[in-house]
Amino acid sequence: MYYNTLYLMSTLSDYSSPKSKLTNMVKSDEIVRIRRGLYVKEGRYDKKVLANMIYGPSYISFEYALSWYGMIPERVEVVTSAVFNKNKNKEYETPLGRFGYYYITPSVYPYGIIREEIDKEPFLIATKEKALCDTLCKIKSTGQDLDIEALLLDDLRIDETELLTLNGKDVDLIAPLYGRLLILKLSEYLKKRGI
Repeated sequence: MYYNTLYLMSTLSDYSSPKSKLTNMVKSDEIVRIRRGLYVKEGRYDKKVLANMIYGPSYISFEYALSWYGMIPERVEVVTSAVFNKNKNKEYETPLGRFGYYYITPSVYPYGIIREEIDKEPFLIATKEKALCDTLCKIKSTGQDLDIEALLLDDLRIDETELLTLNGKDVDLIAPLYGRLLILKLSEYLKKRGI
């Protein structure tokens, strides 16, 4: 269960000092402070749900989403999310793990986001296609002479079977919005593969 300070103060209003009670609850690990104004009960949380609450508006993407979809073999510890209209990338170190937030172009932000649930708690996550495009967007490259297949299969270690399940039309729709040659090359590559 996730709590904000306002809710906790209202539930602790019978105490002579609700703030002191809240401080004691945190010290005794009855609840865990994630960041200012956000608390969870120990053992009753999911990092994906927390990621949307810690900093936003945001949706889970990049390597964490690729791992969640089984597109890369690595287990990603930092929950990576996309944000827009923020001045810089941010990272939060919390008692429950690390959360990274990376800027993407506002024009592409609203596309390719789906709502999922874990234990009736909702969170937003990029589709496979959008997570891959977001990941490529972070790579510093002109894309001119880049071998896109080597980048995908060797460098990013994308599972080729999973790559072939992508929806090429979704990539075609969002690729021009990024304004990055590398993502346009992904779109061309998927067309050549018949995707």
